[in-house]
This record gives sequence, structure tokens and C-alpha cells, in this order.
Amino acid sequence: MLGLMQSRNLSISSLLTHAARHHGGAQVISRTHENTTHRHSWADVERRSRQLANVLARLGVVAGDRVGTLAWNGYRHLEVYYAAPGMGAICHTINPRLHPDDIGYIVNHAQDKVLFVDLSFVPLIGAIAEAAKAHVRDVVLLCAPEAMPEVALTPSMRLHCYDTLLDAAGEDFAWPEFDENTASALCYTSGTTGRPKGVLYSHRSTVIHAYAVALPDVLDMRATTRVLPVVPMFHVNAWGIPYAAALTGATLVLPGRHLDGPSMTGLFNEERVTLSCGVPTVWLGVLQHLRSSGARLDTVKRIMTGGSAAPPVLIDAFRDEYDVRVEHGWGMTELSPVGTYNAPKPAQTGLTGPEATRQMLRQGRVLPGIDMKIVDADDNALPWDGKAFGDLKVRGPWVASAYYGDEPGSALDAGGWFATGDVATIDPDGFMEITDRSKDVIKSGGEWISSIALENIAVSHPDVAEAAVIAARHPKWDERPLLLVVARAGHTVVTESVLQMFEGKVAKWWLPDAVLVVPELPHTATGKIQKTTLRDKYRDHYLE
Repeated sequence: MLGLMQSRNLSISSLLTHAARHHGGAQVISRTHENTTHRHSWADVERRSRQLANVLARLGVVAGDRVGTLAWNGYRHLEVYYAAPGMGAICHTINPRLHPDDIGYIVNHAQDKVLFVDLSFVPLIGAIAEAAKAHVRDVVLLCAPEAMPEVALTPSMRLHCYDTLLDAAGEDFAWPEFDENTASALCYTSGTTGRPKGVLYSHRSTVIHAYAVALPDVLDMRATTRVLPVVPMFHVNAWGIPYAAALTGATLVLPGRHLDGPSMTGLFNEERVTLSCGVPTVWLGVLQHLRSSGARLDTVKRIMTGGSAAPPVLIDAFRDEYDVRVEHGWGMTELSPVGTYNAPKPAQTGLTGPEATRQMLRQGRVLPGIDMKIVDADDNALPWDGKAFGDLKVRGPWVASAYYGDEPGSALDAGGWFATGDVATIDPDGFMEITDRSKDVIKSGGEWISSIALENIAVSHPDVAEAAVIAARHPKWDERPLLLVVARAGHTVVTESVLQMFEGKVAKWWLPDAVLVVPELPHTATGKIQKTTLRDKYRDHYLE
């Protein structure tokens, strides 16, 4: 027997219309490309998003088309976030920190029809224009007409000014209704080996995720919250905050491209921010500025950190010196992205000092709706005793079942579980802690670096016989790539020439910080390089 309740499809546009109707006066505040402050309301966002939906339709965008963005956190980008999925298209946020070759690949793989581009990425769009011309027909610069620059595009591409298009568009657009499982957004993860892979979210998964992250034991978002996502909107939808803010009517502060310590501290205090979210690297920069300048955080009470493990000094300093709680979360692109959050249970509320820090170093408890387990090499479930560690698997309504372009369910095991690639322990209270990664990618400042891609470049050097890249711990970036090479017989390796091999092939921040020439690399019985042995030996190289 089925229940006798109304059946309404969950949709991203319903989050926005709710914010406009019930929190219409709440502000959306943006720091612009020119470092000025732009203010409007949730009612303005909804109205302008309807105008933008009309613009997209005039550009030939139809349901299911991919609409790409290369943009920072700003009000125009937010309007694309809502307009594209609201009309039935797909908002594809592109990480501009990737190498142009990878960006060109991603744009083509997604078959983006339109690209919305911030002014700071104009050189980048010029660099990938030739590679992207197969599908991209329109490039829209997110600026006013007086700021329009010259851009080198291909003859098949049309260049537009965002504000000009929007000013000419009417507001007579009604958000359509469609199946809640319709695709809404697309993000590519570089946390896999080889080329980046796309994760395709649905309206249903996005709305449920927004409800979950807004819960009291997660971000505790409400109409009185003033939230600033430092995490970029091109990084897994800014951890769902643009949607959760509309859901709760929170004031949303978008920081733009200036994410240094002084800029962030000033914005926090000027806009009375109470909650912020970002990777540890950002918070280390803020902490350094606070200590060197003597400044304080007037209103910030809580910081969510994720993307990589937070060093204990970060948790201790913000708590003891500035009365700000640093709270760990964990997730991945395939989880929309938040899967766990470190909120205390009654047993943890009384912890202080080192005990409290040690507890907060854990990645936390699952959000309601997510299930997790740890398994051994034979896929047997391991106990939650805080001692046993195994491969972490998850499942839930906002967990990917396949990568974009693959068969549905192809990313899951026979029981419907998604293997995260992380190795973890879970204690009796359900707090999960990542102890290692089964993949050999490196996580630097919250961003993934592929060790295989770097190794393939290194071994192309004429003097290098074999190469291995491992993650070595770093005091600022959490991890940085360390390259170990073996010289060819009769050859001498000059480390500077090896590093030169990477120029123009990968993003600069991917470059290994050091190259070590070693006599040999350890191998398994099947001939594979034993990276666990290398990590044990060299993981503290940058700390030493």
C-alpha cells in the first residue's frame, strides 16, 4: 500500500523560488573582479535567473545541454547555477586550475554549448578556444559592457557581454517542472587516474544534499546565518552551500578571486560573516595574517575545513587564540561532495585541549542518508572499533553510481557500494578517520594531482630509466609531489632538466617540489613499484 501524500518533484528552481518568496530581502553579497562590493537580494537572484534562462534559450540552449562556467564565486556565476538547471540544462563548472589541455578535454567531453567566463580567465579561454571549437558556440564574459576586453576566439564562436544579454532579456519565464532525476550539474574530478572524470548530479540528489548539509549537526544553516564559501563554486558546487543558502534563506557572501589572508579577514569582518568553509591552506593564510597583524575575527564562530586533513595547529590556534571552532568534514566529488561531518555527540562535548584536538582530526560521522562501511581485501566488513582499518565504501541518494558517459551503476560493486579509494577506521561512536589512500593521487591544498601523469612525463626524459611520484607531507599544502628517479645505465640525471620536462604539460602547481635521484626503486612480485615502501621512507622529506 502506498501513502496518500502529494508527489512533487524536487527541483533546484524550487530552492530559489522559496528563497525569493520567504527570504526575498536576505542579501547576496559579492566581491567583484574589480574588488568592489555588489549587493542584491535572493528576490533579485530569482528574477535575474529567469532573465538568464531566457538568454540561454535565445542562445539555442535546450534541455540536457551542458552550460560551462570558468568563474570565481560571484553573483553572476550564482545566476548561472540556478538558470541553467532551472530550465532543464546542466551547469558544468570547470576548474580553471587544471592544465589547459585538461580543460580542453573536459569541455569537449562534456560537449559544452556555451561557456560563461570571468575576466580573469580571458587568457585561458583564448588558449583553449581552438580545442573547444567543436562544440562551443557562444562565450559569455561575466562583466559589464564597459569592461569587455578583446578575446581571441575561433570564427565559429560568438562573444557576448553578460550584462548586455541580461538587460535585453525579459522576466517572463516560468520555471518548468520535470522529473527530479533529471541531470542538473556536472563536475569533473581529477582525483582519479588518467583524464578527469565527470560526475553528473540530479535535481533530486542536489536538493537532498542541500537539506543534509544545512542540518544542525552539519553546517547548522538558518536565516540568521551569514555564510561565506571560500571553497570555489567550480570545486564540487562549493560544497553545496549556494543551494543550502537558498534553502534556509541565509545571507550568502561570495568572495570572488581574492582569497589571501588580509582580503578574507577584511571581508569576514565587513560583512559580519558567522560561518565559512574552505580548505586548510586558506585558513593557514588567514591565521598567519591574524597573528602578524593583530587583527581579530569579529563575528566568525565556525569554520568548516575539508579537502585535505587539517593540521592540529590550525584547530588549536583558532580555538585557543580566536574562539573559532574549526570543524572537519569529508567528502569527494562523487558524494556531491559532503559525506561526513565532525559534530560532537554527548560523549565528546566535554573534551578539551589535546583530547578535543585529537577528536576533531577525525573526518566525522555520516550525514543522515549516507551509509558507510570499511572492508578488508576480501570485501568483508570490519568492526567499528577505532582500530581496524580498511577500504572505505559508501552509498546514498547523493552518491554517484557511474561516471559521465559510462553505464549506470558501473562505479558500484555488486552490493551497490561506491569504493572511495580511501583507507579508514571507524570508532564505536561512528566517527570515521582517513588513515591513507589506496589511490596514488596527491592532494595538495585540497586539489588532486595525478602521480601517474607526472611519472609518465618524467620517464620521457632521455636520462631517466624509471620514476615514481609519491605524496610527501608538507607544512602548508598538506601534501606535495616528490619525484624519485633512477638514471639510465651510463647516464647522469640533472634534476633541473627533469623539472623542465613538465613545463607546458601540466599546471605549474602540479610540479614536484623536489627530484631525488635514487639507485633503484622497490618493486612487487608482479613488477609494480612499491609506493608504500617509498612513502614510509620519504613521506617526511619536506618536513625534514
